[in-house]
Amino acid sequence: MRTRSYGWGLGLLVAIAALALLGSLLIGPADLPVGRALAALSGGGDEMARTIMEAVRVPRSLSAFAVGSLLALAGVLLQALFRNPLADPFVLGVSGGAAVGALAGMLAGAGIALLHWYATAGAFAVGALVLLIGRTSDTTRLLLAGVVLASACGAVVSVLLSIAGSGQLRGMVFWLAGDLSWSERPGYDLSVAGVALIGAVLLGRVLNVLASGELRSASLGLAGAPTRLWVFLIAAALTGTAVLSAGPVGFVGLVAPHLVRLGFRSADHRIVAPAAALCGGALLCVADVLSRTVAAPRQLPIGAVMALIGAPVFIVLLRRQRSE
Repeated sequence: MRTRSYGWGLGLLVAIAALALLGSLLIGPADLPVGRALAALSGGGDEMARTIMEAVRVPRSLSAFAVGSLLALAGVLLQALFRNPLADPFVLGVSGGAAVGALAGMLAGAGIALLHWYATAGAFAVGALVLLIGRTSDTTRLLLAGVVLASACGAVVSVLLSIAGSGQLRGMVFWLAGDLSWSERPGYDLSVAGVALIGAVLLGRVLNVLASGELRSASLGLAGAPTRLWVFLIAAALTGTAVLSAGPVGFVGLVAPHLVRLGFRSADHRIVAPAAALCGGALLCVADVLSRTVAAPRQLPIGAVMALIGAPVFIVLLRRQRSE
């Protein structure tokens, strides 16, 4: 009976995610009625509608969904790794590290393939420090470490921006605020998210054991240190990919897993991982629609929109954990 309810819940979430993605494709600042947009999506319609859909909305919407899924999965992995419900790539400074690495690669003139490695290396470097500091169960210490390292990354970003050329500066600033305007590889991001999702589901039992504590992990014969390292490497790679595509968008990895756990009343990662990926993708699609339409024809940074949603949720979760 419980398995059936999970199935219905996932089915409902798939429908919600599909509606959010469709809404992102059909809604925008351009004067493009739904009928023309649907015709363009199916390969018909006029040339202007097809240009808007193929060059702007389709890659941007798919990238929003993919990036949201990547950040949500990274949040699930980090929360299992640190056994802390407040762990998140943005809060722990991992996104900041990825941003520093990506900006350093941009200044060095690296191509898109190398930029991915720069971003992943930055995420890994900062996350490794948090991993060393956060080995205890002290939530306050973990969060303080994340805040301090995120601030340090912000300082490094300021230094990198100050030495950037005028031709690079404007694009860097928009990217740092969270921007999907120049998303050029939604297929790659979706592929990475799909592979990561399959891996997270297959490793669901391992993540469940990992989240239950080191003592239980040892009693069940799970090699703690290597497993923690691999989970962390995957989370850093997912964060680096997401940050490179959309900038350091925050709070998706925090909000999506918690909404899923509350909705499904389950901490089983075989359920949480796919549901969080769908939820994260839907959340960022909604945030992207708001960023394009609220102040049209101007676009708001998607990172700022997501922060306005995620920051209050983070405060509520922090107060709730403190009361427990």
